[in-house]
Amino acid sequence: MIVDDNPNDLLFIEKAFRDIGVKDSIHKISGGQEAIAYMMGEGKYSDRSTYAYPTFITIDLKMPGTDGFAVLEHLKKNPEWAVIPTVILSSSRDLDDIKKAYMLGASSYHVKPNLLDALRQQLKVLHDYWMTCEVPEVDSTGHQVPTNSRGKLGERFAQTSGTTQVS
Repeated sequence: MIVDDNPNDLLFIEKAFRDIGVKDSIHKISGGQEAIAYMMGEGKYSDRSTYAYPTFITIDLKMPGTDGFAVLEHLKKNPEWAVIPTVILSSSRDLDDIKKAYMLGASSYHVKPNLLDALRQQLKVLHDYWMTCEVPEVDSTGHQVPTNSRGKLGERFAQTSGTTQVS
């Protein structure tokens, strides 16, 4: 899922992902409020067969209304979504923006390149990296598959999946 208020950036980011070989669905979301509606499954996003939960999210920070920080905050408050790799892709090099993004749970922070070739190279590195990472298993609706940590190192941490506690 790509979240950006600039239609040109949405197109360039999608094109760059396609150019590096990403064949999965890419949902272009134009703004923070729309991203939250998508994640909540509200309105047109209620059909999860069409609008599945994303497995990777890029977010612009500087958007009118609901900005990227608000989207990060919303994602990280929900344990089901907090595990989704969420990359900030912003034109801001402001040190406070970078720090705040990480404090709100961003997986990484990158400054958007101005040229398509540089964007392509940057997204290839990100894509290749995330494709090597292990992530929690999800079912067809995008919800985490419950696990049983009894007798394992992670046993002391409560695990949530939807409204059920699994230990």
